Amino acid sequence: MKQQIEALILQAVETLKNQGVLSQEITPRINIDRSRDPQHGDFASNLALMLAKQARLNPRQLAEQVIAALPRHEAITKVELAGPGFINFFVNANAQYQVIKQIHDEGRHFGLSTVGAGQKVQVEFVSANPTGPLHVGHGRGAAYGSVVADLLQAAGFDVHREYYVNDAGRQMDILATSIWLRYLEECGEVVNFPSNGYRGEYVREIAWDIHKNAGNEYRRPAELVLENIPADEPQGGDKEAHIDALIARAKTLLGPSLYRDFFQIGLNTILADIKLDLQEFGVEYQEWFSECQLMEDGSVEQALERLRAGGHLYEKDGATWFASSRLGDEKDRVVVRENGQTTYFASDIAYHMNKLDRGFDRIINIWGADHHGYIPRVRAAMTALGADESKLKVLLVQFAVLYRGEEKVQMSTRSGEFVTLRQLRNEVGKDAARFFYVMRRSEQHMDFDLKLATTRSNENPVFYVQYAYARVCSVLRQLDEKDWERNLLQGMDNLDRLTEDHEISLVGTLARYPEVLERAALQYEPHQLIQYLRELATEFHTYYNAHQFLVDDARLRDARLNLICAVKQVLANGLGLLKINTPESM
Repeated sequence: MKQQIEALILQAVETLKNQGVLSQEITPRINIDRSRDPQHGDFASNLALMLAKQARLNPRQLAEQVIAALPRHEAITKVELAGPGFINFFVNANAQYQVIKQIHDEGRHFGLSTVGAGQKVQVEFVSANPTGPLHVGHGRGAAYGSVVADLLQAAGFDVHREYYVNDAGRQMDILATSIWLRYLEECGEVVNFPSNGYRGEYVREIAWDIHKNAGNEYRRPAELVLENIPADEPQGGDKEAHIDALIARAKTLLGPSLYRDFFQIGLNTILADIKLDLQEFGVEYQEWFSECQLMEDGSVEQALERLRAGGHLYEKDGATWFASSRLGDEKDRVVVRENGQTTYFASDIAYHMNKLDRGFDRIINIWGADHHGYIPRVRAAMTALGADESKLKVLLVQFAVLYRGEEKVQMSTRSGEFVTLRQLRNEVGKDAARFFYVMRRSEQHMDFDLKLATTRSNENPVFYVQYAYARVCSVLRQLDEKDWERNLLQGMDNLDRLTEDHEISLVGTLARYPEVLERAALQYEPHQLIQYLRELATEFHTYYNAHQFLVDDARLRDARLNLICAVKQVLANGLGLLKINTPESM
């Protein structure tokens, strides 16, 4: 109906152009909103308010001329001027009911749009360092990124989902060394495990597995490992200097090949676990992009050369700096250290250059909120690379905070004190976890209520929505038990029997689904879809409690069954986009 009203308004605008009321150059953007108050009609447009200045008319005067120029349409019963210049449209009930037929005809495709057709979008999300299992904080970014990508696809965009694997650099060396030290313990060596090492049980498990398969092949005496190593923090030393010395010692005692074994085994084991975890959480990627690839194929050097050619690099104190402060960053950034090693930021510049070279129309980075300060330097890099930095959209996600009763659960990958995403799924289920993660705006703080997520009651929002779907299925089972049939075509002919307030409200809510879906996609806000599904479920439950569906009057019964089956379809479509199941009984 909105599209039909938009077409009518465009025809009216063309008429006013031909009459000289509006300039031929005007190409108005038609905004049509659903009216909140039925007394103000079903739809409203602010066109006259938008064009009044250009037309050199009072908004109400322009609105009157637009109304006079509107072609007649059988679905429009009345058009009124309201307020400072709003145009209100009243639609007859039969036209409103056509959405039920549309839902039945389009099925799972109902709500999809083509607004993003022809545009390639890359969505990079999670991208947690492969130094440990995903924890509940990563889970929110995973659920949010997954749904944003699926919403964009539903809006017609060509979406490429990507995980950036930080498989190069110091953190991976800390992991490899941590595994080796635990391996030495398995061999019977006594070592003081570094305070800055990765201490989780998963490190012990990897070390145990290596020892089981390789025996003492990688064993080196503890006295050689610890000889002349700077003191650790608990002994009054510097924990960073301590772990760096241990990394260097591991590389020396093992040699490049054997050290690489530990590095690769740790990476492969943890990355395989991350991939499995995300797959079971309903998250899929088209590509797992390796940071090492950027180092090996020369992309980092190419990116730095492009910046140097543009005059954006300079030398200072033995290091190479990117003059990002000239391009909006708070200060300049090191890209090559004094020892000749490139920084993480240099790899990030090369990665974004790679994204640009792949021809994406829009690049979406979904980062944790703690990366907020990183945004200006990346935008500066894109500008320096000669790209339109507006192509980049960075969406920030607050980490979820998990509570057990009143006690906050601490989460630190390094210390190993964290609840994994897998543990969360096992406790509350994939459906509840995904639903709760995207219930609020991504940048809002979130406390994850474990007790509520496992409650089978109306207070649990995901249960409440799924229960609406299951209730429709229950009605259809009762229909079969009575040996009655639903006459789909006849039911469509009798939709005018749906005169109850609950029915009229449900029809209006069903009609809003495509608008909600498109808006949620374009604004990167999955919570809008969640809110809609909860509202639809509430209206259905209210309708269910107030009226009988399996009545003796076959015409009314078929009309009501077609209505609730439309509700069932829209619930399935929305929950499907969220990768949440639709149980037929609960």
